[in-house]
Amino acid sequence: MLEKRRNQETDRLLSKEQALVLPFNAVGIADIPFVGGKNASLGEMIQELRPKGVKVPTGFATTAYAYRYFITTAGLEARLRKIFAALDVEDVDNLQQCGKKARSLMLETRFPLDLQEAIARSYQALCQEYGEDTDVAVRSSATAEDLPDASFAGQQETYLNVHGLKGVLESCHQCFASIFTDRAISYRQLRGFDHFEVALSVGVQKMVRSDLASSGVMFSIDTETGFKDAALITAAYGLGENVVQGAVNPDEYLVFKPTLKKGYKPILQKHLGSKEIKMVYDQGGMKLTKNVSVLPSERNQFALNEDEILQLANWACIIEDHYSQARGMDTPMDIEWAKDGITGELFIIQARPETVQSQKSKTVLKSYKIKEKGEVILTGRSVGEMIGQGKARVILDANQINLFQPGEILVTNRTDPDWEPIMKSASAIVTNAGGRTCHAAIIAREMGIPAIVGCGNATTVLQTGQEITVSCAEGETGKVYPGLLKFQIQELTLENLPRTRTKIMMNVGNPEEALGLTAIPNDGVGLARMEFIITNHIKAHPLALLYFDQLEDELAKYKIAELTAQYENKAEFFIAQLAQDIGTIAAAFYPKPVIVRLSDFKSNEYANLLGGRQFEPKEENPMLGWRGASRYYDPHYREGFALECQAMKRVRDEMGLTNMILMVPFCRTPEEGKRVLEEMAANGLVKGENGLEVYVMCELPSNVVLADEFSQVFDGFSIGSNDLTQLTLGLDRDSELVAHLFDERNQAVKRTIAKVIATAKQFNRKIGICGQAPSDYPEFARFLVQEGIDSISFNPDSVIKTLLEIAAAEGNG
Repeated sequence: MLEKRRNQETDRLLSKEQALVLPFNAVGIADIPFVGGKNASLGEMIQELRPKGVKVPTGFATTAYAYRYFITTAGLEARLRKIFAALDVEDVDNLQQCGKKARSLMLETRFPLDLQEAIARSYQALCQEYGEDTDVAVRSSATAEDLPDASFAGQQETYLNVHGLKGVLESCHQCFASIFTDRAISYRQLRGFDHFEVALSVGVQKMVRSDLASSGVMFSIDTETGFKDAALITAAYGLGENVVQGAVNPDEYLVFKPTLKKGYKPILQKHLGSKEIKMVYDQGGMKLTKNVSVLPSERNQFALNEDEILQLANWACIIEDHYSQARGMDTPMDIEWAKDGITGELFIIQARPETVQSQKSKTVLKSYKIKEKGEVILTGRSVGEMIGQGKARVILDANQINLFQPGEILVTNRTDPDWEPIMKSASAIVTNAGGRTCHAAIIAREMGIPAIVGCGNATTVLQTGQEITVSCAEGETGKVYPGLLKFQIQELTLENLPRTRTKIMMNVGNPEEALGLTAIPNDGVGLARMEFIITNHIKAHPLALLYFDQLEDELAKYKIAELTAQYENKAEFFIAQLAQDIGTIAAAFYPKPVIVRLSDFKSNEYANLLGGRQFEPKEENPMLGWRGASRYYDPHYREGFALECQAMKRVRDEMGLTNMILMVPFCRTPEEGKRVLEEMAANGLVKGENGLEVYVMCELPSNVVLADEFSQVFDGFSIGSNDLTQLTLGLDRDSELVAHLFDERNQAVKRTIAKVIATAKQFNRKIGICGQAPSDYPEFARFLVQEGIDSISFNPDSVIKTLLEIAAAEGNG
C-alpha cells in the first residue's frame, strides 16, 4: 500500500514537472519550483485558507517547464548567453542595452503551438465560469521569487484587465520577456542568482473589480520597527498598482493582532492619505487601464470602513499563522488585497513572506540620533529608523538615472523597479508620492537605506547639489534638514543582559516611537504622558471642541474646523485621537503594565491650545494652581475630563488593552482622590472593574505624610521626583536664581522618598519612580534599589546603561 502511494506521488510530481499549465487549486507552497512563489502561494491559500473564510480569486499558471520548453525549442539559451557575456550591471547604459536585446529576442520568438493551446484551454475554462472574454490579471511569478530571504516582487511585469484569448497570449509572452527587465537582471546579479537557473511562471487570475472600489497592501508586521504584533494595512481607490508603485499616498491603518484574535476591535491608528488618483479600466480606450482623478469628497474619506479594516487584519493573522506553521517558524507576510466594487466583497490576490524585518538581527539594537537641531524644510512618511545625508540629485525621469552619482540622495516623484540599479548606491531616497508599502519604501528597507515617501513637493523644495540630512529616526514623520547635521549611531548588544529584581520601565510620550522602543529590554511603561499627544496631535482645548459653535476666536475656530473635518462631532475627534495614541503605547508593550498619567497641563499651558484662552483663568502661579486632580471634578472642567475618561474606556473595553493602568497627578488630599475616582466611575472607569488599577503620583509632601491614607484610596504610587524635590525644598525649578539648589540627591528629598517607599510596602502597595533623577545620577538609582523600590522608569536612551548599574547595585546589596 505504501509503495502504491509513493508511486502515485511520483506520478503526480512527474505530471507537474511536464505540465505546461496547472490550475491554482492543483498547486501549493511546495510547488515553487514548478509555478514560482506567487502562484504557489495563491494555490496554497485557495486549498488551505478558503475553508477558513479567506477569499482568493481563482485562475491558472503556466509552469517553469513551459518557460524552459519555450527557451529550448527555440534554441534561445546560447543566443541569450552571448548577449550577457559582456554584461556589467554597474554600467547603467550597458545594462539597458543588454536588457533591451534580450527582451527583443524573447518577443520575436513565437510560443510553441502546444503551449498556446494549453493556455487557451485553461482560459476558456475560466470564461465558462465567469462569462465570455472574462477579465483577468496576468502576473509574472519567478521560481526564485517570494523566498523568505529575497523579494523579486515587481521585478517582472503585470498586466491588468486583460480580455480575450489574444490578449492573454500576448500578455503571457510579455511576461516571459520581462524576466530580462533591467531591474530583474540587476537584482539577480547582485543576489547571486544565475540568469539561466531562474525560470518564469505566469499566473492568470480572475480580476477583482477594485477599479470600482479600493485595494492595497498589508503586512502582518510593522514595516519600520519589526514589531510583530501589529498588522499594517494601506488602502487607496482603484486598482492596486498605484499603491504598489507609490503613485498615490494611501490611507494607513494599524491593527493590534493579539486582542483582535480575542474578538476586540483594536484599530490603533488611522491616517488619511491624499489618494489623488485611481487606476480604472480603460473602457473602449486604447490601453487596458488608465489613471483618473479622485473627487475631493472621496479623498477626504477613508477608503475602508472599520469592519473591512478588521476583516483584512483577521485574514492577515490567518495567513501568517498558516505560513508560520507550514515553515515551522514565525513568518510575517506581505499581502495584496482588493475590494470588488460590484459585490462589495474583499479578496486576497497575493501573499508572500516579508523579507526585511524577519531577517534582522534580534540580538543587536542599532539606533540613530540627531545631535544638532535644524530647520525642517520637508516632511513625509519615514521608512526605517536611520539617518542619511549627502547632496540631493533631483531626477524626474528614469531615462536620466545615468546622471546619478553614488552617495547622493535620490529625489524623485516616485520609483518603480526600473530605478533599482541606482537605488542601491543612494545614501537616502526622498519621493513626492507613495506610502509605507510602495516600491520605494520596500526597496529602501531591503537595501538598508533611509527613505521619506509621500512628501508632496520634494522635487520643487530640494535642488540638485544641495546638501541635506534625511532623518527617519524621529518617529513616523520623516524630516529633511538643510546641511549635513551631526548624528550618532549606537549599537547595543542585547545578549546576556542581567535580569534585575527592580522592574526596569520606560517613560514614553510619543506614540510614533512606541513600537520601536519595545526592542529595548523593559518591564513596561512607568509613565505614558498625555500632554505630548494633546499638544501635537489633538492641538485643541477639549472645551473648545465641546463648545465649538460658541468660540470667539475666529482663527482658532477655522483651525479646529480643519483638524476635525472628518468628524461631525468635534468631541469625538478628541476621544478617537487620544484613544488611538494611548492605545498604540499600551499595545506596543502589551501585556506588560503601561501606566498612563491623566492630563497634567497647567492653566497657562491649556490656554495655549487652540480655543483655550476662552476657558482658562489667568493664574499668578500656575505651577501650584488649577492643575491635575483639582480640575477633574471642577464644574468648569468636568466635561473636558469626561472626554479623557471616554478615550481611556475605549482603550480598555473596545481595544482590549487591559494592561493600561491610570494615574492621577497632583492629588493634594485623599479626599480629593476619592472625588476623582467618583468622577471616573461616573464616566465608566470603575477602579477594580475588569482589573482596572488606579495609581497616584507622589509629588507633593502631603502624598508622603498621608501615604497611609492615600494607600486606602489608590492601588499604587509613582514618585514624580521633579515636583517632589521642588516642593520639599520650597523652590521654583524654573527660576535661574535658585536653580543651583535644585538637587534630588538632597538629604531632605531622599529621606522623604525613603519614607514613602516604606509606607507603601507596609500597606502592600506598588511604588515606582518616573522622574529624571535615576537617569541622570547612577548613585540615586542605587539609593532607590537599596530602599526596595518596585520599579524605576527611565528615558529610553538611559535604559541599558542604568540596567547594568542597577544589576550591580542589587548584587552588592
